[in-house]
Amino acid sequence: MKRKILIVGGGFAGLWAALGAARVIDMEREAGSDVEITLVSPYPELHVRPRLYEVRPEQMAAPFLPLLDAVNVNFIEGTVERIHSADHCVDVTTAAGETKSVNYDRLVLTSGSRLFRPPLPGLAEHAFAVDQLDDAVKLRKHLESLASKPDTAARNTFVVVGGGFTGLEAATELPAHLRPILGENVRPRIIIVERADAIAPDLGAGPLQAVSEALDHLGIETRVGAGVVSVDAGGVVTATGERIDANTVIWTGGMVASGLTAQVSPNVDRQGRMEVTGDLRVSGAKDIFGAGDVVRALTDDEEHYSLMSCQHALFMGRFAGHNVAADLLGIPTIEYRQPFYATCLDLGAWGAVYTEGWDRQVKLTHAEGKVRKQLINTQWIYPPAPDREQALAAGNPHISYE
Repeated sequence: MKRKILIVGGGFAGLWAALGAARVIDMEREAGSDVEITLVSPYPELHVRPRLYEVRPEQMAAPFLPLLDAVNVNFIEGTVERIHSADHCVDVTTAAGETKSVNYDRLVLTSGSRLFRPPLPGLAEHAFAVDQLDDAVKLRKHLESLASKPDTAARNTFVVVGGGFTGLEAATELPAHLRPILGENVRPRIIIVERADAIAPDLGAGPLQAVSEALDHLGIETRVGAGVVSVDAGGVVTATGERIDANTVIWTGGMVASGLTAQVSPNVDRQGRMEVTGDLRVSGAKDIFGAGDVVRALTDDEEHYSLMSCQHALFMGRFAGHNVAADLLGIPTIEYRQPFYATCLDLGAWGAVYTEGWDRQVKLTHAEGKVRKQLINTQWIYPPAPDREQALAAGNPHISYE
């Protein structure tokens, strides 16, 4: 009888977990000859979420079935609705709408995160987003439709709610979206609304000068110290009572983990992330490992914890995949560590700012930063070629990341 590893989620963490597990099985061929690895995901492709703010979001998907075939990983196109940890099985709704039960001996939960959408009046009905591929495509179609609307101040005003990483990238990329739609003679009014007292409240002091310079350069306005309290078809109202008339509102109000986490762990933080041990095993669930946005994992010996980012998901996936296979085969697991930390924030036509370290020391800005951002976005975060040797090498948790 086959022993089964099941990976739930086909994002960065899940795909690289599959590679990490396949690598261990390949190295331990005799002991692992009866092990079957299966990945469950709603789509047979990696949606490159860090790029969904860009002009052509439908191009930000990387098919991965040839890659899984190269490393002998099975694929189920579907969504896991329920995890029965006591029974070692999950309920899957397939792409065809059928429901079936899938058994496992070990499970890796990498079901990712989603945009936090609080119950603000009008938010669900009227705000756009760049969280998922369909969100970004919907926004792109809306922007293109503006060309046929009357040239009014509201048509030419764009409110981005949230001044964090995603909000800044979405806002600073908007001019590139709008120029071919509205024409060179229209200067769009772009406003970032941030409830904290400053833009980019979580980025620290290091990049702020670059962010401020970029916003000034692009003519982007800011409102800080008061969040949006309602959205309607014609704009937003902020907590100060200010009314901003705008036909386009983009919500970037933070992330929450997949709801599957609460099914396997009673220990979740305010973002819904699970507590894990050093080898990424879910606390209190000995046969379940986690990686990516669904876990809060210690990254180094300085008490820094993982963030909801592909940077951490990629490497956690490798470690979780390695460890789930090692645990099944009865060999020692390894501790997840990722001491190197960097950020690269796209700031539209101004360029980008690249930092290193948790104190975010600025290393590159303007065009040099943009080159680094493009390298990250178009090469470093993409899956390897569907070549078995390259694919298995990409699953090595000790691969260099500097």
